[in-house]
Amino acid sequence: MKQKLTTKEYLIPFVLITLLFFLWGFARAILDVLNKHFQNELNISITQSALIQVTTYLGYFLMAIPAGLFINRYGYRRGVVFGLLLFGMGALLFIPGAEAGTFYAFLGALFIIGCGLTFLETAANPYVTELGPTETSTSRLNFSQSFNGLGCLFATFVVGQFLFSNSSGGAGDVVVPYTVLGILVLAIAVVFARVRLPEIHHNDGLEEKARYGRDPLLKIWRHRTFVYGLIALLAYEVSEISINSYFINFVTGQGWMTDRTASLLLTGGLAFFMVGRFTGSWVMRRVEPERMLLICGVGAVVCTMLVLMNFGRLSLIGLMGIYLFEAIMFPTIFSLAVRGLGSLTKSASSILMMTPVGGCGFLMMGIVADATNLVVPFIIPLLGYILVALYGFGLLYSPKRGKYPR
Repeated sequence: MKQKLTTKEYLIPFVLITLLFFLWGFARAILDVLNKHFQNELNISITQSALIQVTTYLGYFLMAIPAGLFINRYGYRRGVVFGLLLFGMGALLFIPGAEAGTFYAFLGALFIIGCGLTFLETAANPYVTELGPTETSTSRLNFSQSFNGLGCLFATFVVGQFLFSNSSGGAGDVVVPYTVLGILVLAIAVVFARVRLPEIHHNDGLEEKARYGRDPLLKIWRHRTFVYGLIALLAYEVSEISINSYFINFVTGQGWMTDRTASLLLTGGLAFFMVGRFTGSWVMRRVEPERMLLICGVGAVVCTMLVLMNFGRLSLIGLMGIYLFEAIMFPTIFSLAVRGLGSLTKSASSILMMTPVGGCGFLMMGIVADATNLVVPFIIPLLGYILVALYGFGLLYSPKRGKYPR
C-alpha cells in the first residue's frame, strides 16, 4: 500500500533540508573532474591525484564523531549552519590556494570542505528519516538523496566542460567554480541561521544522555543491524567513490574519447544515478527496502563483472549500468542501519558518516592501475558491491526481521 512521504507538519523542513543534498552532491562530484584536471595541469600521476579524495574524505573520518557530539548537544539546525560555514570558507580558500600555486594548498582547502560536508551530512541524513512516517523513512531519504544526484550531474557537466574547454588556462581555473560555490553556500548558511527547524524528540530515556554523554556511542554497537550496516556502507562508499573518481581516467586511458567527452559521459552516468534514486524512492513506497537493496546489489555485481570481462566498448554498458543499480544503496543502507535507534540516531549517524573515508579506495585503484592495467582495479568495487548484496540478503532473510519499526 502506498504511504505518504511526509506530513504537512514537516513539509517545509523537509523541503529545506532536501535542497542541501544538491550542495554536497555538487561538491563531491567536482572532485571526480579535479582528478584528471590536476593530472593534466600539474603533471601528476593517478596515484598522486588520488590525494584529492584522500584529503577530502579524511575530513569525514576525523570530523564525523565531533559532528555527532555537536549535533547531539546543539541540534540539527546548528549542525547544518556550522557545516555550511566550514564548507563556504573552504571553497573560498581556493582563491589564496591558486595564488600559492601548489597542489597541497588546494588539498588544505578540500580538507576544510570535507569537514563542513561531514556536519551537513551527519545532520541532514538522519533528520530526513525522522521527518514523517517511519514506514516511509527509507523512501524519504532516497527522494532527498536524488537531489544529491542532481548536484553531481550538474557539477560534472558544468565544471567538467569549463575545465576541459580549449579556453582553459591552467590549475588556477578551479578558483571560478569554487568562488561561486563558496558565496552561495555562505548565503544559504545565513538563511538557515534564521529559520526554525523542529527538533525530533524520543521518549526512550536516552535523550539527555545522548545530549551530554558518550554512552550512546557505546550503546549503538549492540545493534547488529547497525554494525553490519556500517560495514555495508563503507563497502559501498569504496565502490561508488572509486568508480566516479576513476571514470575519466578509465575511458580516456582506453583511447575511447577525450577528457571533455569523458566528462560528458560521466554526466550521463550520474543522470542514470539520479533516475535510479527517484525511481527507487517511488518503488520503495510499495516494495520492501531490504528486497530492493538485494536486487540492486546483485545488479551492480553483474555490471562490474561485465567491465572486468573487458569486451572493449561493451564495457561501457556495464559501467553505466553500475550507476543505475548503485543509486539507492547509500540512503537505503543508512536508513536501515539507524532504523529503530530512537535517541541513538544522531550518534549512529556520526559513525556512519565516517564511511566516506572509503573514497580513499580510489588510491588503491590508482596503485593497482599504475602497476597493472586500467581494467584490473575494478576488482575493488566488485568486492564492495558483493558486501552490499549480502547485507540486503541478511536483512531480508533474518529470523529477527520485522522486530524493528521501519
